[in-house]
Amino acid sequence: MQPDIAPGRLSVDTLCRHFSDAHPPLTGSQAVVEAERCFFCYDAPCIEACPTGIDIPGFIKKIQSGNLAGSARTILSSNILGGSCARVCPTDILCEGACVHVAAGDPPVAIGALQRHATDWQMQQATHPFTRAAPTGRRIAVVGAGPAGLACAHRLAMKGHDVTIYDAQDKAGGLNEYGVAAYKLADDFAQHEIAFVEQIGGITVQPGHKLGRDMTVASLTAAFDAVFLAFGQSGVRALALDNEGLPGVLNAVDFIGQIRRSPTKADVPVGRRVVVIGGGNTAIDAAVQAKRLGAETVTLLYRRGTETMSATVEEQTWARNNDVLIRTWAAPTALTATPDGAVAVTFTRGRAVDGRPVYDGAPFVLEADMVLKAVGQLVMDEPAQIGGPAIRTEGGRIAVDAFGRTSEPRVYAGGDCTAGEDLTVAAVRDGRNAAETIHADLSAVKEN
Repeated sequence: MQPDIAPGRLSVDTLCRHFSDAHPPLTGSQAVVEAERCFFCYDAPCIEACPTGIDIPGFIKKIQSGNLAGSARTILSSNILGGSCARVCPTDILCEGACVHVAAGDPPVAIGALQRHATDWQMQQATHPFTRAAPTGRRIAVVGAGPAGLACAHRLAMKGHDVTIYDAQDKAGGLNEYGVAAYKLADDFAQHEIAFVEQIGGITVQPGHKLGRDMTVASLTAAFDAVFLAFGQSGVRALALDNEGLPGVLNAVDFIGQIRRSPTKADVPVGRRVVVIGGGNTAIDAAVQAKRLGAETVTLLYRRGTETMSATVEEQTWARNNDVLIRTWAAPTALTATPDGAVAVTFTRGRAVDGRPVYDGAPFVLEADMVLKAVGQLVMDEPAQIGGPAIRTEGGRIAVDAFGRTSEPRVYAGGDCTAGEDLTVAAVRDGRNAAETIHADLSAVKEN
């Protein structure tokens, strides 16, 4: 027998509501009222907490005065993907978490919502806020059309270089297109933002081009003046258990990608009983979306306590508000098939002993029709294995210096394929900073 996994558990109208924008935008008057709560700190801790260093008091002050064009330009000059970051960033542990209102026991200024207000206004305008410099004649290849690649490409194009972005997927966008819950970036926002980025000119996107299959690092360095690697993490960690290939046992990132690709969500199969294994944002996104697709029960299990989950407290609360049961201190130890086609997942209870996890409790079993694995991702395609120079790696990721340079001349890297925070905003920072390094290096070569 097969597990009870089926599409269309809810009506199309219900699915449309469940996957619409989770956080509606501020109105103009709401934005002004919220902006007036800002203290406009001279030594603003919110700026320090933002990986891209946006002048947060500056852009909020411009909203307060009605200067949306200036506000958006302030944001986008530091973070060209400010629109998506406003929607997906864990602001509760970044800028809003550092807001001085929090120290006083008050709610933080809604920085993310204000950032969205300004950038959404800008994206609705006919003109781009930045102009492209005179062509330099230099050509740069960017591998990966996610946040790091797009940010790098935009900054390089703005400086007059010609950029070709290669991506293995059919659409550009990376995790913003395929790896984020549909209700976070609703209404095809990722593609609208890419079109906005491309307005600068000088950027060509080549989807369906995979590194190691359609080109190599060596072929790119031979054809371009510089190469920026931003292909993210292409592999998913296994549970390292027998029977991981049972029907109904899926990778959470593949499940999320399937939802993202579906216009109506009505054709996406979901189990009646769903178990999600993991404690990060991917696990939360998979669990909540399974519930919103019509799963009767969704249980998320994490091997340690909630305080060590990489999903923020806000994300955990969001899951619980969506009827997801979160169980902690549960380590998966076995997967077996049941006679009726379900998957029985055995967990061992754990606890903290002297600050370290110990799994010596009684086992328990949960039966599920669908098991979603969300225990982390890996960089599977080592540059040394996909043609070209043996680029140095550390811990399975590309090693870079503080400026985004790899061990090979004219090859740079950033985003999730390098060590870092694995955040969209951090990837944007990496891409932007690497572009500045590439521009400086190419300018130095030209002068010599």
